[in-house]
Amino acid sequence: MAEPSLPSSPPGPAIPGNIPEYTVSEISGAVKRTLEGAFSRVRVRGEITEFKRYPSGHLYFSLKDEGGKIAGVVWRGQASRLGLQPENGLEVIATGRVTAYGERSSYQLTVERMEYAGVGALLARIERLKQKLLEEGLFDQNRKRPLPLLPNVIGIITSAQGAVLHDIRTTIARRFPRDLLLWPVPVQGEDAAGRIAMAIEGLDRRTGGDTGIPRPDVMIVARGGGSLEDLMSFNEENVLRAVAACSIPLISAVGHETDTTLIDFVSDRRAATPTAAAEIAVPSRAEMIVDLAHRAARLHGAILGLLRSAQHLVRLAANKVLDAPSLLDGTRQRLDDRGHRLRIALPNLIAGRKSALLSTDRHLPPPRSAVEARRTHIVVRSEALQREARHLLDSCRLRFKHLRGAAPAVQGLLRDKEGHLARLSSQLEAMSPTAVLSRGYAMVLDDRDQVVTTSGRLRAGAKVDLVFQDGRRAARIEPDAARQTTLNL
Repeated sequence: MAEPSLPSSPPGPAIPGNIPEYTVSEISGAVKRTLEGAFSRVRVRGEITEFKRYPSGHLYFSLKDEGGKIAGVVWRGQASRLGLQPENGLEVIATGRVTAYGERSSYQLTVERMEYAGVGALLARIERLKQKLLEEGLFDQNRKRPLPLLPNVIGIITSAQGAVLHDIRTTIARRFPRDLLLWPVPVQGEDAAGRIAMAIEGLDRRTGGDTGIPRPDVMIVARGGGSLEDLMSFNEENVLRAVAACSIPLISAVGHETDTTLIDFVSDRRAATPTAAAEIAVPSRAEMIVDLAHRAARLHGAILGLLRSAQHLVRLAANKVLDAPSLLDGTRQRLDDRGHRLRIALPNLIAGRKSALLSTDRHLPPPRSAVEARRTHIVVRSEALQREARHLLDSCRLRFKHLRGAAPAVQGLLRDKEGHLARLSSQLEAMSPTAVLSRGYAMVLDDRDQVVTTSGRLRAGAKVDLVFQDGRRAARIEPDAARQTTLNL
């Protein structure tokens, strides 16, 4: 490297030791010219740290390795052409030039382009495949199939050795024992992706038939944790397309909780660990027994409540219906009373008229014609009274028959009302959101009490409320570190 070019020292008093004298600006300028001349264009490999994006659009960060650290900057006009999205913890190869900042006696790397270093090449490949499959719609939520509540046969695609298979077996045996169908495959290596894809397609084509081996109701693809290179078999396109074409609901359980592979996006459900996949595949028998007992108690209470309500309605309706026996008894009593009065009134009337006639007869000569006319009048009046009594009796009997015929219609109306009330109660219970929450679900509300249905609406640090069956709890959205350290999605 050439020596720094410095200007001649200005005239002045002699300096001991014959050492030249420079101003600060001269030294700063000489260092700047030396750095920019010797490192006009360089490629620097390091890990991004202290990353900041300013409102002006400029990006400031540092690149570090085991032995040192250098400041870096990307100007606003170059930020959109970097080639990747910089973030803390990302190892990159930055291309640019070294410049000096004299006012702070520091130097920095002005970056024009960045690319992944080391596993970054794998990440770039995964990112390209992800975008391709995303455009084809393989990640759409409407493609994902629901899992059966209690599968009879569970297909397992994993290595025959290791703790993964043991964990799945013991978890299913503990929660709800089911038949397991194992298709052993290598989970890493050159031919692992092809073997995994073939296993998925093989289990999907199985129909039972003459082989006696049943077709799985749900499928689990699992392996333990590992590096990005170890998990690459589950990022291969043939495996992802086999999962997308599979007609059996599939659960992916690849790696540990912080590991993410593309199979997680294509599968119907993603489990953080193989043990969690087994817990998703089958329900807990003990929890189901408790839930059934709880539901039975609620159903019994609801039926009792409906019966009480129906009985109350019946009593109200009965109070409004005429009492036919009482009405008939009253009519009979009135008929007897009027008949008795009629029997008494007629002799008394005759006796009174006879007495009047005798009294008149004493004063008048006895007119036979007048007596006969009076007798005829009395007979007519007696017949009229008898006809009125018979008419009144017939009317009472007809009304009594009408009341007896109306009683079944009233009872049928009450039965129809009870059936309608039972149907309305069933519909109300089916539409109740509390019934959904009682099955283990929860609603997520944002700070405006609006229901959140997609994760994209929530930013890191956002406050939410989780609504359960018995109340609500506050929560905060934490940054998803797994996506930064693995796929940088």
